[in-house]
Amino acid sequence: MATPSGQHLAAGAAAPADVRLEDLRKAFGDVVAVDSVNLEIHEGEFFSLLGPSGCGKTTTLRMLGGFELPTSGRILLRGRDITHEPPEKRPVNMVFQSYALFPHLNVFENVAFGLRRRHVEKADIERRVGAALELVHLGDFGKRKPDQLSGGQQQRVALARALVCEPTVLLLDEPLGALDLKLRKALQTELKRVQLEVGITFVYVTHDQEEALALSDRIAVMDKGHVEQLGTPEELYDSPRTLFVAGFIGTSNLLPGTVDQVTGDEALVRLEGGETCLAQASGTRPGDTVAVVVRPEVIDIRPAGVTPGEAPVPALEGELVLSAYLGTSVSHRVQTDHGAILTVVVSRSHERLTSGDRVRVRWSAGDAKVLPRVAAAEEGPA
Repeated sequence: MATPSGQHLAAGAAAPADVRLEDLRKAFGDVVAVDSVNLEIHEGEFFSLLGPSGCGKTTTLRMLGGFELPTSGRILLRGRDITHEPPEKRPVNMVFQSYALFPHLNVFENVAFGLRRRHVEKADIERRVGAALELVHLGDFGKRKPDQLSGGQQQRVALARALVCEPTVLLLDEPLGALDLKLRKALQTELKRVQLEVGITFVYVTHDQEEALALSDRIAVMDKGHVEQLGTPEELYDSPRTLFVAGFIGTSNLLPGTVDQVTGDEALVRLEGGETCLAQASGTRPGDTVAVVVRPEVIDIRPAGVTPGEAPVPALEGELVLSAYLGTSVSHRVQTDHGAILTVVVSRSHERLTSGDRVRVRWSAGDAKVLPRVAAAEEGPA
């Protein structure tokens, strides 16, 4: 097994590039699945490709693994051009959603399969397979067959089989997608632990934004074959650069409007219904067509009316049309008097409000962001 480095890459820290994609493109006939993708993935990083079905993330991963050849562009692994090398010649390994275990082999032999094909000596196989199974907490399961294991245990066997050959980079194609929610959450923790322990680069494909946020050092959000934004989970959540990223990462209220005036880095935006609100703005001018992006958890909601001593921040009034109890929080849906629909999330200890109440919602300019408004995105290629 690869040994831990003793240090984990700090988010965004400078590090050698394990993987470099240069103008990577893949077309299937007239359909462009991946279009001029440029990425650097750092050594020891947990890097995720995130996006909806058809965005090009799995095709990108398959090109990294050698299962698809690029139409154009290059793939470099630690400076070595592997663009046209077959999968077996690349120092990478892949974990699939389907596990792909051999049903007639026990757990030990499934994990040992790749080592035997490489003619590794028996004693070394025993040592390395044992270490790999211990790493995934299956040290006592070597003699069991795959059909004697749970789905989560089978996926951990698949992970051990991929790691035992000590790849430079491990590729993971939605490996938790077939599991139920509770088990998926548990295995997210296990995956992160294993990655930190072995210290190698993980490139992870998922459409689950919560999973990507929980696991990743950095994330490339993809849509229609392009990288929409690259950053840490915090950067993507707090500072989305496009409406697609704002809508895909977490939950956002996206309120269309026009900039009325700009003062410093704040814009006063007139929403389509005529109401006004404040938001952060950069490079915005009066008259620009925009959308205000505001997260549900930063919105203040109270019964309608003005509380003495409040700062004069623009507020929107309307009716609370729906409330949903979420355990640790409550989600409210508000329709303002001029037609805007807002989702507001508060802690369960917040002042109790019920459907039909007249309410007022507001937020500080620093908690909202103005982004250019573009036409709604269409679904990308498969």
